[in-house]
Amino acid sequence: MPMLSPQDTVLAFIRAINRHEIASITNLMTTDHEFVDSLDGTVRGKEQMRQAWIAYFFMIPDYTITVVDVFPRGDVVAVTGRAAGTVAASGALPPGNRWEIPIALRADIRDGLIARWQVFADNEPVRAILNRQ
Repeated sequence: MPMLSPQDTVLAFIRAINRHEIASITNLMTTDHEFVDSLDGTVRGKEQMRQAWIAYFFMIPDYTITVVDVFPRGDVVAVTGRAAGTVAASGALPPGNRWEIPIALRADIRDGLIARWQVFADNEPVRAILNRQ
């Protein structure tokens, strides 16, 4: 099977995230995958990120990324768009816990896999919902 282009790898990763397919997300990561959140918090390692995605989808079970623009440059791909979801409360998705924010993403690709996934977003709306609970 031919290796995907860096842009196609990123778009496949986002599709897997939007479908909440943990195995597909994990299969698109390098073993030493690094995730950097919008506050510069870092998680390293494929298994650690698998666990982090499971926890995130439990907290925000309808999380999605909408892609607006994709900017490939060699093995680095930038994406702009929107992220949205609802913070779960006791297994329910209250309308007041819904949020949507602009997002920018940077992906570093190595050997056809996501080596680094960095999120740039103002997550204050999400933090405000979490603080209310």
